[in-house]
Amino acid sequence: MRTAQYPSEGGCDCKAIRYRVTAKPMFVHCCHCRWCQRETGSAFVINAILEADRVELLAGTPEVIDTPSNSGRGQKIARCPTCKVAVWSTYSMPMFRFVRVGTLDDPDIAPPDVHIFTMSKQQWFELPPSSLAFVEYYDSSKVWPAESLERRAAALAKAPST
Repeated sequence: MRTAQYPSEGGCDCKAIRYRVTAKPMFVHCCHCRWCQRETGSAFVINAILEADRVELLAGTPEVIDTPSNSGRGQKIARCPTCKVAVWSTYSMPMFRFVRVGTLDDPDIAPPDVHIFTMSKQQWFELPPSSLAFVEYYDSSKVWPAESLERRAAALAKAPST
């Protein structure tokens, strides 16, 4: 596997939305839950988790769609208003963006760190033998690298209190 290069750019199919991630993701999820399967029309989604301020919009204005989620808190999916490709999501903490890895110009730079909700993965999909996988979710404090936990804590500390 080659070394990931950051900053890195991405965008939608029609090129109306372009963005840059300015840092390596804190962590990359491959989610196999039924909600992600339904929302993407695929067997799973791969999301790179970054601080929102490390995802710079270069062109266009995404259309933000509120959708339900299994947690009940919903998610906001940023889509291109023209081609409707989802470029990122935010969940209950808007200081983080879950960038759709497939929208990166070079999606190979962000392979999954973990597979989650494998209880509902498609039966025909076999997890790589060396992959970290959880039947449901996991405790990030026990799984994420220290540097990522520090970045997460710093972003949470900057968030306005509600």
